[in-house]
Amino acid sequence: MKNIFTLIGLLYGVICFGQQQKIEKPEYVIIANNQIITEAKLGEYAQNGYIKAMNKGVSQEYRDELATQFGDKIGDRAFIISIDLFTEEQRIENQNKANTIPKQTKVDFDEGLLLNVNDVAKDFTVQMINGESVKLSDLKGKVVFLNFWATWCAPCLIEFHEIPEKILEPFKNDDFVFLSISRGETKEKVSKKMLQLQDKGIDFNVGIDQDKNIWNQYATKYIPKNFIIDKDGVIRFISTGNYENSVDTIAKEIKKLLKD
Repeated sequence: MKNIFTLIGLLYGVICFGQQQKIEKPEYVIIANNQIITEAKLGEYAQNGYIKAMNKGVSQEYRDELATQFGDKIGDRAFIISIDLFTEEQRIENQNKANTIPKQTKVDFDEGLLLNVNDVAKDFTVQMINGESVKLSDLKGKVVFLNFWATWCAPCLIEFHEIPEKILEPFKNDDFVFLSISRGETKEKVSKKMLQLQDKGIDFNVGIDQDKNIWNQYATKYIPKNFIIDKDGVIRFISTGNYENSVDTIAKEIKKLLKD
């Protein structure tokens, strides 16, 4: 339930400032029961225990289906929030279970990691959309923020709205590199998305990992996936997903490593 209200808060509060211009608030379209609903309706469903699952982002195939059904209401730049609802019977059953089953104090969550904290980061060379080539081992002596994302991933794009103000601007004069890599997508698709994001004040270079050769050395599932690598090439922090204060936490970890 806490995560649900956190996401609702994001719908109202994701406003950041870029390097040169104000970054616009992301546009949201919320789908529940195959209908577009308002933020107020989402809050009502959450308050009354009807939300079964909430997905920040949908597949391109589902987005295309929604665009066919709803037309211009589904834009290329909108974040799709897909809501699965309980039936009335299921809601009542869940409430009864909640009153009888002890709450878990620990969740065993497999983040799909192939490398972990204190592992040496796997070396790779990535082609950037501006034509440059970057080799990770050439960045030793700098703190590296390695970010895996995709154009269809709403949490990834929400994260992008915070990165210029909270990461790029504060550390622009430090021994720091932000290395963002698109997972499993063509250069053309990624370049188109980054061009769109420029209109929102989000303007930085990104790499292409169309065949997932780089990704497959680091993880197996879930994005955004972030690895903070120290000046010696060792992974010191990992985060999965975009959650409350996640970018602030990343910024703190970078700051600590820059002081070492």
